[in-house]
Amino acid sequence: MENGPAIFAGSVFALFGAALLLWTGVRLHHRLPVADGMRQGASATIATLAGAATLALSVWCFARI
Repeated sequence: MENGPAIFAGSVFALFGAALLLWTGVRLHHRLPVADGMRQGASATIATLAGAATLALSVWCFARI
């Protein structure tokens, strides 16, 4: 993978993953639903796993540089 696309993709994944984890944490702190129509525990778990997966993907992209 070339350096330019790897840096761009890693940055996008890192920003999205961090924002998703922050947003989920704020919603849970204020006891607001994370996703409409789902149980709070299930939606928080899915959102947390998705945020962690995108952060892991960003680490993988940065490791390819």
